[in-house]
Amino acid sequence: MSDYEAAWIPSESFKNQTRLYQWMRKLGFHDYDQFQKESITDIEWFWHEAVKEIGIEWYEDYEETLDLSKGIQYPHWFVGGKMNVVHNALDKWALSDEKQHHTALFWEGDNGDRRQFTFRQLYEDVNQAANGLRNLGVQKGDVVTIYMPMLPETLIAMLAVSKIGAVFSPAFSGYKADAVATRIKAADAKVLITVDGFYRRGKENPMKNEADLAADQAPSLEHVVMVERTKQDVNWNDERDVTWENMIAQNDEFETVKTLGYDPFMIIYTSGTTGKPKGAVHSHDGFPVKSAFDAGICMDVTSDDTLFWYTDMGWMMGPFLVYGGLVNGASIVMFEGTPDYPEPDRLWQLVDTYHVTHLGISPTLIRAMMKHGESWPEKHDLSSLKLIGSTGEPWNPEPWYWLFEHIGHSRVPIFNYSGGTEISGGIFGNVLVKPIEPVTFNAALPGMDVAIFDEHGESLRHDVGELVLRQPWVGMTQGFYKENDRYEQTYWNRFKDTWVHGDWVVQDDDGYYTITGRSDDVLNVAGKRLGPAEVESVLVDHPSVVESGVIGIPHEVKGEDAVGFIVLRSDVTMTENLKSEIKQHLDHKLGKALAPSKLFAVSDLPKTRNAKVMRRAIKTAYLNKDAGDLSALENPEAVEEIREHGRSSHISS
Repeated sequence: MSDYEAAWIPSESFKNQTRLYQWMRKLGFHDYDQFQKESITDIEWFWHEAVKEIGIEWYEDYEETLDLSKGIQYPHWFVGGKMNVVHNALDKWALSDEKQHHTALFWEGDNGDRRQFTFRQLYEDVNQAANGLRNLGVQKGDVVTIYMPMLPETLIAMLAVSKIGAVFSPAFSGYKADAVATRIKAADAKVLITVDGFYRRGKENPMKNEADLAADQAPSLEHVVMVERTKQDVNWNDERDVTWENMIAQNDEFETVKTLGYDPFMIIYTSGTTGKPKGAVHSHDGFPVKSAFDAGICMDVTSDDTLFWYTDMGWMMGPFLVYGGLVNGASIVMFEGTPDYPEPDRLWQLVDTYHVTHLGISPTLIRAMMKHGESWPEKHDLSSLKLIGSTGEPWNPEPWYWLFEHIGHSRVPIFNYSGGTEISGGIFGNVLVKPIEPVTFNAALPGMDVAIFDEHGESLRHDVGELVLRQPWVGMTQGFYKENDRYEQTYWNRFKDTWVHGDWVVQDDDGYYTITGRSDDVLNVAGKRLGPAEVESVLVDHPSVVESGVIGIPHEVKGEDAVGFIVLRSDVTMTENLKSEIKQHLDHKLGKALAPSKLFAVSDLPKTRNAKVMRRAIKTAYLNKDAGDLSALENPEAVEEIREHGRSSHISS
């Protein structure tokens, strides 16, 4: 049985009007579990029906849905089909009398600047940028690195690159020069698109200087295109640099290149534990189709909705926002700033202002917003919300309930969503035709052939095991760019013809799934596997604790020991009495053998820009080891504080 009771149950009328249920009915199904089973029994039938249902248009129809002649690791979907993602995300709406004047993009800057684009306006701007890029010599197959904050030009650049048939590679806007250079060089990028600077918490942040330092290390680069956002002074290289305004051509007509669906359109790099990022290769008929399917069919995004995910274009949820929204004909919101500046209600103000129907957040972000209390969201009308999406990490119960009750007023479903960059979207979700429990996932998504394996490759139920996928899906990465050996080692080397995802998962009697952590994060304390999220949930359950991060360190008796790092409420100070009280709380909830033996209060936990706690950074800092690629960190000073605790702890012991 589950530890939780259903917090949200769809009414029959609600269920009947969802896109998922209407599609199931059309295909002859009334029960989701039966439908999901059929979706993985006949994957060719399923994905053929899926692309029809989300309205993907082809220049030339495909001859075969799936070719596995190169093995399950390299599926070829929609063989012979010609299509371009820009036609499906933009052109067809911009050229439609019904949709062309509807809003495609709402944009808000950190400083309050606002811009709005209809599908037609966006189409014309994308065409101008495509002409400009072509004039710079960008051709089909060339790679363009996009190193930008969330600006309208970021979206325009992405779509313009795809329109030409070239490949864009988004880099996280918080990266420093070396991290950007690594990605430019790995992709052999021909052009880098960046900005002079951007606004964050009311301050001008220079970006061109980092872009220059990166460009100097990348011999493949021919041009650096710069958007003038802040109008600040920058260094200028007459041979290499061009402003966005000077690049874009006046001609707003451009015929979208008719690419094969299988042609790459994006290389998106993920941080590697050894410091070398992995370049996931995605095609026109892959990532956009999976993103649009998950958003449209599973999250119920329609052409009347407005989707806003708080993210960066360098993380997969940035492109997900673009294609999950635009392919479904919805409006999207892009936001340059931070969710609690200039006041703690900035996020809720955005929902109110743009009538956001689908809001995407991370659990860490909600834990941070909770600190400010309920009075801030209460100032805003959040009644437009139809769904709240959550991704990035496992939940703890307290912030989940806070979000559900105070933001969704116990009526808005929380769509817990987990997958990854190489997935193009989700493996698990909370489908809207079944009850939703806190923290957990109520289903494997359609088309995802999920299993949980023990170390011998045998299926598990009720026990924590390794999440695997037994069949390919649309959106699965085509490999790692120029590193397919590494791709095969990462996902395919444990069990024959089986994708090993790297998450520990358990499924309860009622069919709900819980992710307990990354399998490389998992603790093995005295022979018992313990997910860090389990311990973190207990810690934040204490009224004085706002956030927590838990790691495992070597122990000569137990094999591994848990160490906890906590952020206390702003009005609380760590004392020996409080530490003793929290430890007793842990002992009571987990048992003395499994509870962390060491506990440290810190001012912050190391997080990425999208508020995801980076446990690897905590562990390597505490053990004073090389952390690999930490360029995605928003707050590197948090690592140094943990490193000091590690030094003190090792000296005292």
